[in-house]
Amino acid sequence: MLNAKDKVFQNLHGFQEPFIEGALQRGSWSNTKEILSKNQNDIIELVKSSQLRGRGGAGFSTGLKWSFMPKDTGKQHYLVVNADESEPGTCKDREIIRNDPHTLVEGCLIASYAIQASKCYIYIRGEYHYEYVQLEKAIEEAYNRGYIGKNACGSGFDFDLYVHRGAGAYICGEETALLESLEGKKGQPRLKPPFPAGVGLYGMPTTINNVESIAVVPTILRRGPDWFKSIGAENNTGTKIFCISGNVNKPCTVEEEMGIPLKELVEKHCHGVEGGWDNLKAIVPGGSSTPMLPKNICESVLMNFDDLKANGSGLGTAGVIVVNKNNDIAEVIERFAHFYKHESCGQCTPCREGTGWMHRMMQRLVRGEISPEQIELLENVTKQVEGHTICALGDAAAWPIQGLIKNFKSELISKYNKKLKAKYLMVTNGIKTIALHCAHKNIKQINNMPKYLSL
Repeated sequence: MLNAKDKVFQNLHGFQEPFIEGALQRGSWSNTKEILSKNQNDIIELVKSSQLRGRGGAGFSTGLKWSFMPKDTGKQHYLVVNADESEPGTCKDREIIRNDPHTLVEGCLIASYAIQASKCYIYIRGEYHYEYVQLEKAIEEAYNRGYIGKNACGSGFDFDLYVHRGAGAYICGEETALLESLEGKKGQPRLKPPFPAGVGLYGMPTTINNVESIAVVPTILRRGPDWFKSIGAENNTGTKIFCISGNVNKPCTVEEEMGIPLKELVEKHCHGVEGGWDNLKAIVPGGSSTPMLPKNICESVLMNFDDLKANGSGLGTAGVIVVNKNNDIAEVIERFAHFYKHESCGQCTPCREGTGWMHRMMQRLVRGEISPEQIELLENVTKQVEGHTICALGDAAAWPIQGLIKNFKSELISKYNKKLKAKYLMVTNGIKTIALHCAHKNIKQINNMPKYLSL
């Protein structure tokens, strides 16, 4: 359990003032000038030492990612913050921006200084209008106070921060599609290499990070990487914001220790599963793109990158979706499949064709019209889509279906058998009805025949 003093986001639920006065009381901007006086490589090493892993889903080392940026190129460097939060089940970045925006603004300044980026863009999901307003106000406050802009915090470092509103496409959450959209082009992923650190926004060196990854950096540098490492476990350190929804008594967004048991997370913060823990069917642990876990695994699995991976799923964005026994599990995954079909940009053939085909098969699966052989075919097709696209949307579309078949195949076959039995009974009853009708008709005909013919 995470102690209150160890929480990075003190106003996650919006009970305090979100803007500058409240931020100062919570410790933001307190010794930023001192942090900016450090050598840039030293800051990168401190973040690397904290073992902070990206909170956007991939879980890549944040400090290591920063170290890929070239040094003293003479070119314009950029930091791009991904606030295009479109993963179903996830709403953590929204809460940070809405209730504690100065943690993000200060994080942008420090991260940009570390990678020698004098300009930063925050790419925010278009539907987040209120969050956009909150963020713009926080940025204006920071400019007025001299925290950002020319000679930011009196450090001698000139820094400009911009907000760009996207159009709400899921694909723009992929970092290179985000860059394309930011440049005014169609939001489609780029081939890698070249990687953004070499050729990114406007062809210049660029680092792309998630909102939560950037927002925790100031606290790490104030309290030290050892403090951050003391929370969680090796290679899975620090705090994490979890979003729990679905069949729980109290859906919520909460900051907890990385590696908290999944059962404890649901029982403690959500007041349990609707109908009790024994009524649990499965849990999607990291947003809609991660494979679901059955109840027996949910009993003991830890909410961190490595343990979830070892159990056949992933932490992703930590958007926890709880499904109880009152729901048809195939229906849940069919809705996921529909979402990915809709959001595919269509650039890669396996994804363009595969997402539509998989969705149609899932519709048939819900109706119980797929035989065991066809279920195997569906699983085979998901593996042909997975790993064969430019970005990870193909993987995201395939994994939920793979998780369904892996954990609930017998249930899917049973659904088919029930449908087959019902169809057989319908046909059988129909034949009986026809037979009785014909027999009755023949009796009538026989009775009406002339006596000499009936003999």
